[in-house]
Amino acid sequence: MAGGVRESGRSVTSRALAILGAFDARHPRLTLTEIAGRTGLALSTVHRLAGELEEWRALRRGADGRFQIGRRLWELGQLAPDPLQEVARPWLQELFGETGENVHLAVRDGLEVLYVDKVYGKRAVPILSRTGSRLPMHPTGVGKALLAYEPEWFVTSYLSRPLERPTPHTITEPGRLARELAQVRAQGYATTHEEMTLGSCSAAAPVPVGDHAGDRPVAAVGIVVSSRRVRELPRLVDPLLAVAARIAADYRAAVARA
Repeated sequence: MAGGVRESGRSVTSRALAILGAFDARHPRLTLTEIAGRTGLALSTVHRLAGELEEWRALRRGADGRFQIGRRLWELGQLAPDPLQEVARPWLQELFGETGENVHLAVRDGLEVLYVDKVYGKRAVPILSRTGSRLPMHPTGVGKALLAYEPEWFVTSYLSRPLERPTPHTITEPGRLARELAQVRAQGYATTHEEMTLGSCSAAAPVPVGDHAGDRPVAAVGIVVSSRRVRELPRLVDPLLAVAARIAADYRAAVARA
């Protein structure tokens, strides 16, 4: 009965989308019971729709019975035009080749940063971000680089929320964060020191596409190094800023051609 109450008024499409939406970077593999719990759908409904989605290859079931997103959705995703990723990829590879460190590209999506591309190597320090994953804005370099250029009302609203504290070094005090965002705007890049993950620090630069210095960036480019090499971070800022500017120029040209 509870399942029926939760499902009342929901179309078949909305239920199917809810099942797909139950998966994210932190929950890439789910059982039917877990899907039901995350969607509020009855287990019988989840069982039926998951079977149909599996048949259509939108979901794939492993040997242990857990479901994960299927390749059919990946195929469809490739059809979505994204000039940002296309123009940024060569520059991300160049920055990685020059530094040998993890490089990623992120955009703001709601109150989080969404990582849309990443270039990394075996020797680089392990980090949480991966393509398609989301993280809070305030403890990440790319998040700070984006948050600093948001309208004042957005920043005020963001800082008024209870802020996550992934590590003891995460800055969560609104006043201190506001001062740091002002510094990001003044110097044109952001830094973090073990604020998202212990053992790593980062620098990130906004990708500006407007005609004015304070315009909201379309994305941010970040580079992550081991905390043991934090003193080397300043020398990476210039190549980071150069790559961000080149991505911005190529993106503006791509949009103009579209």
